[in-house]
Amino acid sequence: MLHNAATEAAENALGSALGSRSVVLVGMMGAGKSSVGRRLAARLGVSFIDADSEIEKAAGMTIAEIFAAHGEPYFRSGEARVIARLLEGGPQVLATGGGAYMNPLTRNAVRARGISVWLRATLDVLTRRIKRRGDRPLLKNVDQTETLRRLIEERYPIYAEADLTVESRDVPHDTIVDEIIAGLRERLRGKPDREAGGAP
Repeated sequence: MLHNAATEAAENALGSALGSRSVVLVGMMGAGKSSVGRRLAARLGVSFIDADSEIEKAAGMTIAEIFAAHGEPYFRSGEARVIARLLEGGPQVLATGGGAYMNPLTRNAVRARGISVWLRATLDVLTRRIKRRGDRPLLKNVDQTETLRRLIEERYPIYAEADLTVESRDVPHDTIVDEIIAGLRERLRGKPDREAGGAP
């Protein structure tokens, strides 16, 4: 999509219409939350935050190291606290880790302070993308395709509770961003942010 001054102004106005809310990207590892999120934030004129990077910063360890040293429950508890804190800092585009939205407290916090967007991807797309990377703690020393299939069965019914769903597929990232922006525009139409002084 060609961007002209009018398009840019409309997208920045959409960023302003978020008020204090965050656009929260949810979905599986490999769904493209970070790469799509960076482009989306630039188009909306807001900052991009990667929750996993913030968790690593807070812990002074990589996520793989946290998993290895303390286990998944410890990591999930810290993840929920960090995301709750980050949601106080909107407007922004916030990319969350694959398991974050599974926590009911996190889902409630996202509902209260954000608009959630599920980047849904097929097993084939995820498997292809993840094979290129070796930094996924849940996929270490296991059959990756089988593990992904199991995680999809567990997580997709919960991800489906997100406000918007956009199909993550092998097209240019800007195509996905265009679809998210169209969904946000529809969602925000006539729904001002009460916390930011909008009329109820």
